[in-house]
Amino acid sequence: MSFPQPKPEVPQLPQHLLRTIDCQQGAVRAVRFNADGNYLLSCGSDKSLKLWSVSRGTLLKTYSGHGYEVLDADGSYDNSQLCSCSSDKTVILWDVATGQVTRKLRGHAGKVNCVQFNEEATVILSGSIDGTVRCWDTRSRKFDPIQILDEAQDGVSSLKVSEHELLTGSVDGRVRRYDLRMGQLHVDFINSPITCVCFSADAQCTLTSSLDSTVRLLDKSTGEMLGEYKGHKMKGYKLDCCLSSKDTHVLSCSEDGHVYCWDLVEGSLTLKLPVGKAVVQSLSFHPSETRLLTAMEGRVQVWVAENHLK
Repeated sequence: MSFPQPKPEVPQLPQHLLRTIDCQQGAVRAVRFNADGNYLLSCGSDKSLKLWSVSRGTLLKTYSGHGYEVLDADGSYDNSQLCSCSSDKTVILWDVATGQVTRKLRGHAGKVNCVQFNEEATVILSGSIDGTVRCWDTRSRKFDPIQILDEAQDGVSSLKVSEHELLTGSVDGRVRRYDLRMGQLHVDFINSPITCVCFSADAQCTLTSSLDSTVRLLDKSTGEMLGEYKGHKMKGYKLDCCLSSKDTHVLSCSEDGHVYCWDLVEGSLTLKLPVGKAVVQSLSFHPSETRLLTAMEGRVQVWVAENHLK
């Protein structure tokens, strides 16, 4: 007589509200964890970038220097630098400790939607409504980009960099993956304007969300579709999607005030997290723990799993 196998433990999901932070910077356009997940960045429509402690919910510093609303930001691996981009067509490199502008990078012909450091924080990559990705050397005294990628036929809405690979999503409905080491470009056609792209933690897959209210999981090397996730509403806003830190779940913002969370393998909706009554603008999953940031209107919410409630 054999006993049934014990069921594997269901991964916890961040569904308990730990705190709400009133950012007081107009509408929060994007919210991001830093590299180790101890801090968060909020990008405001009032032209400011703010750095907060996640555990205490306290404001640590405000960074002012953009001429228009801040749309995205990223922290360097050692937490010494920040980069941000704005509707003012510029990218700014900041010194975290002093709050000073280290470098203001101009060259994009339109608003800059997305920005990220490479892993060593030696290069900043920025994607713009002008259809280009520009690569900036953070150590150079020159202000020109070291490389311009102009393959997109429309605005670049999202980009992610992982080691020697760059993933971009564009309003032309295409996901482009650049192998910077080999000098190769791989293109997948989604047939709907793309709002967000990301790599899976194991670097085998890519995740894309688009304005047909669908999130798609693609095999990175073949472009084969591995999963489709639906139920949320994404028709007119540039909203984020992401994977949980262990690649077990797919998460997406929605225009109906919820964050949708699907089981990656089964594709079934596991959690519909009620954030509020407006559009969930942005989200960010903790790099290692079961924690989630969401942004709605002028506030940021920190969500944790049950067993993490202090």
